[in-house]
Formats: sequence, structure tokens, C-alpha cells
Amino acid sequence: MPLPKSIQAEAAELRQALNEHNHRYYVLDAPAITDQAYDRLFRRLQQLEQEYAELASADSPTQRIGSEPASHFESVAHEVAMLSLDNAFDEEEMLAFDRRLRDKLDHAAPLAYCAEPKLDGLAVSLLYEAGELKRAATRGDGRSGENITANVRTVASIALRLLGSDLPERIEVRGEVYMELAGFEALNRKQQETGGKVFANPRNAAAGSLRLLDSRITASRPLSFCSYGIGLIEGAVLPPGQYLQMQYLRAIGLPISRQIELLDSIDDCLDYYRRILDQRDKLAFDIDGVVFKLDDSRLQRQAGFVSRAPRWAIAYKFPAQEVMTRLLDVDFQVGRTGALTPVARLEPVAVGGVMVSNATLHNMDEIERKDIRIGDIVIVRRAGDVIPEVVAPVLQQRDGDLPRPQMPLRCPVCDSEVLQQPGQSAFRCIGGLVCAAQRKEAIKHFASRKAMDIEGLGDKLVEQMVEQNLIESVADLYHLPLEQVAGLDRMADKSARNLLDSLRQSKQTTLARFIFALGIREVGESTAESLAAYFGELDALMDADVESLQRVEDVGPVVAENIRHFFDQENNRAIVEKLIDAGINWPLIEASQQAQTLEGKTYVISGTLEGYSRDQAASLLKARGARVSGSVSAKTTAVITGENPGSKVAKAETLGVEILGQSEFEALIGEDS
Repeated sequence: MPLPKSIQAEAAELRQALNEHNHRYYVLDAPAITDQAYDRLFRRLQQLEQEYAELASADSPTQRIGSEPASHFESVAHEVAMLSLDNAFDEEEMLAFDRRLRDKLDHAAPLAYCAEPKLDGLAVSLLYEAGELKRAATRGDGRSGENITANVRTVASIALRLLGSDLPERIEVRGEVYMELAGFEALNRKQQETGGKVFANPRNAAAGSLRLLDSRITASRPLSFCSYGIGLIEGAVLPPGQYLQMQYLRAIGLPISRQIELLDSIDDCLDYYRRILDQRDKLAFDIDGVVFKLDDSRLQRQAGFVSRAPRWAIAYKFPAQEVMTRLLDVDFQVGRTGALTPVARLEPVAVGGVMVSNATLHNMDEIERKDIRIGDIVIVRRAGDVIPEVVAPVLQQRDGDLPRPQMPLRCPVCDSEVLQQPGQSAFRCIGGLVCAAQRKEAIKHFASRKAMDIEGLGDKLVEQMVEQNLIESVADLYHLPLEQVAGLDRMADKSARNLLDSLRQSKQTTLARFIFALGIREVGESTAESLAAYFGELDALMDADVESLQRVEDVGPVVAENIRHFFDQENNRAIVEKLIDAGINWPLIEASQQAQTLEGKTYVISGTLEGYSRDQAASLLKARGARVSGSVSAKTTAVITGENPGSKVAKAETLGVEILGQSEFEALIGEDS
């Protein structure tokens, strides 16, 4: 049965529309429809091609999913050689290039150049016949490369069919396949999660993705394409200059650089280079220089070639962002939250125009994954203002069995214990109250509203006090002299007195607030309340073993270990004692270690209970083993109501959940007395 003409026409219209929308999205950066509208067109074409096998076409926009794995790549001979470019590394070399070219051409007037950033990717050749992509190949040795057509078809920004009706019979387009930084980072995260290969940089990721034998995997990689030249053309006449030729490629559906410019002289080229260098770290992709090409095609032919490069083009390279040097040692820095970060000490080397002697190694997992050892020759990368990082060791240059970096057992700043929590890569110093590296954050947390609630002690004031050495720990807050506080920036006698009054008032607190204020890792407000209610006094908590701690609601093995390690540090205990000596106190709470009368029950509190704050009521219930929830469900044991209860009562009635008043609440918490 012949294919209905209406179906043929609809499929052709859909393909044309999708190709035009791809052009607007990838080439013009001016989409005309939403992603959802595009998806509707795409799915309709997919549906037609599935229903009518005769519609199958290699140039259809639907054919980007990849095909069955290949066993190898065939060799492809380039009809026109893909030559390299000569490089310049400073302005003198650029000026010399321009002088040589003008001498060769006997051209005294300034020469016009076409300029664009030099993408750091993989050079490819795309051959179109009658507008359809027929073959794609790597640059290879310039004379021949590898046939990567199946993989290139999966790159969304590469047109499978060119736009327009007056197309050349054959055109070979040269360009760069690359990976944007965001896509590269997402790919590496995914590779780490799945145990796959992690790539050193976007260029390696792009090159590796294009040379996969399974194009279905290539289809999943975030690859992009940018045209930079034309190798051959048959059946059409090109515009007479490089810049206009690039605009021609853009018009027929191929992306070109958005930063491409036509420049009037070599001085303009130098200005352009400086502008792009300034933008380098703001771009969404890696570049390693700028390419300048003589614009006039007639003059290009007249200038000719040397053995491996055209005389009329040059790449003005940026300062290297990746270099090799020796790893001399690994030190460990302590961050504001106590995390220890390994830092590489390097033989000084220029990276990106800056001398570098230190670089981050991220964490111990990264060191182990990359197999970095002290004494290795390593690759160091720096991008703009980003902290330099050690990318990888150069294994071919490793000399013998070199030592592996070891995480210290004690903090290099305060000599407190260093711990790693299960399932986490970070190692942390647990001397939060005494560690100078963590001092500012510890004091800010201690003074916060839900901790000691020291009104007027804001972040900037804390930073001033620490930087001027007025306080070394939270205990020093309660011994601040009025004159020193009044002498701080934006402080006066009245505001200083107000702060000291607030410090005095903060001494009257609760045990739960005090526990929370200590900043024990993963001990939040709720856990602090449970600990206070369960142990009743600070000494009992400080001396509790891990097993006892785990009897408390919300306290699992990790939190119990954190608490035990915190109080095992003599420095931490000394600060706690200083705080108590300074007058911090709280009402005594009856310990409830053996009064778990409400264990397994869940309560919701609604309204105001006479004589109890919401937090106090919740703590008393938790101390007896109950769970306190913020919402009513069928699993709720009862809703406890005070004055002005809210909508939770109505929901409890709907679900048949018991409703208790003040007297029933007091009976609950008094059952063990």
C-alpha cells in the first residue's frame, strides 16, 4: 500500500519546521517556540516514522539517539588537508606575523583580519552532499582521520540537513566539537556516581565522547559544535572573505562563534585579544587563545602555505592554564566548619600568568581516586580567579614507590581529634570551641537566637572582636571590658552597654539551649532538647557513654559518637567549665532516664498551655519517650490542646484522633513522679 501523500507532506513539513527551530535555537540563539511546543512537533514526527517505515531518513531530526556499537573506526582521507596553525605567545610575535604577511603580499596598508576565540575541543570535518550530512571525521594527522559519523549525528547543534534551497552540491565544513563547563561538571558528577571514568578537563571529555564505539553513549553526552572554516565547496561560489563565509555557514544552519569579529588592523587584533582574555573566565566554555585569519580570500591564496600551516592565520595563545610541576608535600588547612582540606605544596610554576606554589587537592577521596603521591610530577590547572587544583599525576614520570598523603589524626591548628563520619568524605576537627580556624563560626553560632540569644552580637561585630584578638573562645564573651567593646567600629558607649547587658541576660538560659550553643556536630535544637530532657543535667550528659546516648530519641550511632568525641576533648571541657564559672545557669530538670512511659506514642500540641511554652511541653513529652509531631495523621496518638488551638483540632476530629486538654497533659507528664 503506497504511503499517503498527506502523510509524506506532514512529515516533510515537520522536518523542515524542526530543522528551522534547531537553527534558531543552536545557531541564532533566538528560539521562536517553547521547549514544550518543540517536543510536541518532535513526538509527532517520531510517531509518523514509527507507523510508516518508508518515512525513515538519515537526515531526520529524530535520528540523534545513536546506533549499535561499532567494532572500530574506519580511516577517512581528507580531500583537502586539515592543517595546523602557527602559534604566537606575545604581542611581538603577533606584530612579526603581520609584518611577514604584509611583506609576502607586498601590502603596505593595514590588513583586515577575522578573529574568534580558539575553542579547546576536538577538530572535526563535516561533509554535506546536496545539503545532507554524509560523513564526519576527526582531524587525525591532517591527511586522514577516523570516520565518526554515527557519533557526530548525535550532537544536537550539528545540522543533519542544511537550510535553504540553493545549497552547494558538496561542502566540507571544519569546526570544533567541545563541551561546555556546566555540562562537563554534570557529566563528571554522573561518572563518579556510576563508577565511570572521570575526565580531567572538558577537552578530554569531548574527545573521549566522540571516540566511543557506542554512539548511544555519545548521544547522552552534552556536546556542542562550532564551525570555523570551509575545506571545499562544489556547485556554489563562496563570499570573498573569511568573515562573510562564516556568516554564510550560519545562514545555512551551522553554528559559528558568537564572538567572531572583523578587524581592520593588527592593532585591533591586539585589542580584541585583550578583550577576550578578560572575558575568558566568564565564558561558558574553555578557550585557550584567539585565532586570527586574514579576511580576504584572494590574499589568502596569494600568501599560501608552509608545510603544515597557512601563512595567513595564527593562534595567539593565552597563558597556559594547565602545566606540570612537582608535588613537594601535602599540608592540611582547617576551614571555618572544621573540615580539613589537603593542600598541595608545589615547586613554583607559572599557571595562567600567575606564579603558583599551592593548589587544592579537594579531599582524601580525590587523592586516592587520582592516586596522587608526594614527589609526583603533577598537572596543575588554574582558571582565572579559581583556586589552582591538582588535576592528576603524570604516572609515566613517577620515580619508584612514592609515599601517599596521610590525613593527620590531630588538628594542625588546635591539636583536637580529627574524625571522619561514616559515608562522608570530609574529615573534621572536633575542637569547635577552641580551634582558632573555627573561632568566628563557633562564636556566631553560640550567640545566635536559638542558642544563647545574645542580642546585638552580630556577625560583623564577632569578626571585629576575633580579628582584634578581644576573644579567643566563647567563654571570653562574658569577660569583655566596656572600654574595648565601645572602641569597636560602629559601637558607642550606649550600644556597648546594651551588648554587655544582653550578655548578662543570656546567662539565664535552658540546658537545651546551652547544649545546642556548644555546636556539637549534628546536634540541632530538637536533639538538644531530647538530650536535656533525658539526662536532666550537664554532667550526666558529658559523662554518658555511646550506648546511653543512643537511648535518647533522635540520637543514632553517628550523633552519639559526635557527642562522646566532643566531650572527650579536654579543651572543650575546659571551655564548658569556664562558661559555667562565668555564671551561665538554667533551671534544674528532673532526669528521665528510666521514665519512658510514653514510648511509641506520638503527640501534636495545638494552642497555648498554661505554665509551659511549646518547646517545654514538647521536651517533657520527649523525655518520657514520646514523639512530638507538627502535623496530625491517623498515626497520631492524641492532640494536646491549650488556649486558642488551631485547625489541627478539626483534623484530629475528622480522623478520630483523641483530643487532650491541660489536665490530661499534666497527668501524662506526671505519671512517673
